[in-house]
Parts: sequence; structure tokens; C-alpha cells
Amino acid sequence: MLNLNSRLTRVAISIAKSLFTRDYTSICRAGYTPSTRNYCLQPSFQQNLLTNLYKGAMFEKHNFLSTTASNNAAESGSQEKETISVTFVDKDGEEHLIKVPIGMSMLEAAHENDIELEGACEGSLACSTCHVIVMDVEYYNKLEDPTDEENDMLDLAFGLSETSRLGCQVIAKPELDGVRLALPAATRNFAVDGYVPKPH
Repeated sequence: MLNLNSRLTRVAISIAKSLFTRDYTSICRAGYTPSTRNYCLQPSFQQNLLTNLYKGAMFEKHNFLSTTASNNAAESGSQEKETISVTFVDKDGEEHLIKVPIGMSMLEAAHENDIELEGACEGSLACSTCHVIVMDVEYYNKLEDPTDEENDMLDLAFGLSETSRLGCQVIAKPELDGVRLALPAATRNFAVDGYVPKPH
């Protein structure tokens, strides 16, 4: 019986060491020294040790789960897309303030928020129906220069202005936070509709 108890004690101590990285002396907690070895063989000590071991394991499990939950929350927060504020002003002068994720085009943002910006070619630079007017020159100057293809389509746009751009080519970025975009009163969609002007 004594050998069995001794083995149980050694196993318990070994497990305790691996779980809590404490040495044998700290587990005994009663001033263990080689001269008091018998203390660690007492049934009361073994019962306390196993109880504390169980509690410790539960504590470690709780901490692990808590850490995992907090890490998941942090990862979730970091995955949330950063957004900017954009105001669309429709042809009636009504303003629509929306949040646009960084990297999204103004055409996509308008469609997701039920703003009447046509975009007949779905952003393939084959029409001018997503024509918008940047209302502040300061913001216009923060945009990438239009490509030749965009300029060709803008030439077909109704109500072209010096700060006109195609909504599909205006991509949300932090510098554009607060930009205001006016929607023209009409659009021209010759290319997509297959319209061919009649000869005079």
C-alpha cells in the first residue's frame, strides 16, 4: 500500500511539474526537505495535491479559453475593414452620407447603398454612366490620374466638368475621407445601348 501511495504521489508530482512548471518543493508547500519525505506520503497530502491539481487544471483551461476568446476578438477586430465617409449629392440636391470600405470603388459603394449611379458596363470602362463630379478640387487632386480609356469615356459624359471622374475608377482610400460626389442630371449610354447616330 505504501508503494502504491508513493507511486501515486510521484505521478501526481510529475503531472504537477509539467502543468505548472513548479519544482517538487513548491508542490509540497509544507517545507519539504529530504528529512520530511514522509509528509508527502500522507493521505491528507495526497488528497490535497490531487484536489489542487484538478483546480489548477481547471484554472489553466479557463485561462486558455479566455485567451483564445480574446485572441479571436482581436483577430475579428483587425479583420473589420476600415471605412471612409463619402457623401453623394443627387440631381435633386439631396445628400446621402455613407461609409465606404477602403479599396471599394464609388460605383460599388453607390450600388450597395441604393444610390442611383447607373454603371451600365459594370466598371469595364465601356461607358460613362457612372460619371461623378468631385465637388472639392482638393479631393480631386488626391485621386490617381485618369487613364486614357477613362478620359475617352468621360468625353461622352453628360455635364462634363473639370473635376469629373468615372465612379468605377474612384477607389476609396484614407485620404478621401469626407469626399463629396455630385451625380449629374443625366447620363449618356451610347456604347452599351448599341446606339448609332443617324447620318445628317
